[in-house]
Amino acid sequence: MNMQVDTRSLMTVTDTTPCHDALALTEGGNLARIVLQDQVYSLRITRAGKLILTK
Repeated sequence: MNMQVDTRSLMTVTDTTPCHDALALTEGGNLARIVLQDQVYSLRITRAGKLILTK
């Protein structure tokens, strides 16, 4: 997958919402685990370049 996004262009000066690159979260792969209050979720990048978050 060669998707490149300039995350700086996604944020405005007044926007303080955290922005994370999905490829950085998956370390260049297509799967990452995310933990929220003892629950583990899977973030997957599909072949079509879409994100799926599952419990």
